[in-house]
Amino acid sequence: MSVGDRLDLTLRLVQNAGKLSVSDLAERLGVSEMTVRRDLNALEGQGLLRRVHGGAIPVRPREEGGGFLARREWQAVTKDRLGAAVAAMLEPGSRVLLDAGTTTVHVAEHLVERAPLTVAVLSLQAATVLADKPGIELLVMGGRSRPGERSLVGPLALRTLEALSFDCFVMSIGGVHAERGWTEFSLDDAAVKQVGLVQAARTVAVADATKLGVRAFSQVASLSAVDAFVTDAAAKDVQTHPNGPLTLQALREAGVETHLV
Repeated sequence: MSVGDRLDLTLRLVQNAGKLSVSDLAERLGVSEMTVRRDLNALEGQGLLRRVHGGAIPVRPREEGGGFLARREWQAVTKDRLGAAVAAMLEPGSRVLLDAGTTTVHVAEHLVERAPLTVAVLSLQAATVLADKPGIELLVMGGRSRPGERSLVGPLALRTLEALSFDCFVMSIGGVHAERGWTEFSLDDAAVKQVGLVQAARTVAVADATKLGVRAFSQVASLSAVDAFVTDAAAKDVQTHPNGPLTLQALREAGVETHLV
């Protein structure tokens, strides 16, 4: 296991448990307590958890985080792997709608490898990543920029989307639930995703495994509305993600291709 993957897993374990001791983490990860202490110090330095006597606790609820900047480093190594996997699924020459979110920014970073592409973006961060990249025809959707998230939402964004059609919608998601389907924390973001689903011939959803089993505020669509779902292999580990295997099974039963990377 690489250092980056170990840090990601350490953070997941602490987030899921609410509090974990150094000794418990060392046993779960198969490393020394000295290594665990060093990793916890690094994660605390990034503001992702807080050290307490003998262990660590999360600094915010796992479900929603804060804004884009607060979540940017959360699962960064995993999200980059997801981004590369999603980009590899896109056909050169296709028209892609790229959703807002921290994971889809990692998708954007790998899109040049699939050029030429026409890419319409729903976030200012993705626009910055793709601006002036060779082989990328960049379209920035109109709309209101949500404070903190810089996702493009509102009536103008919806009208712009309704006038276009796409070969693939790369959709980020706040939560995916076996019964409630694809859900989001923001009504505005949910509304944009609903239009994106209609305007695209194919939808690939992407999220790290912490989103599995999460039931966010606003339902976007049923599970079967999405063609494929890309997440990390930790989703099948019931110890780190208790709702992961059940959600993956529900996705497969709904006809969604599941890709674990």
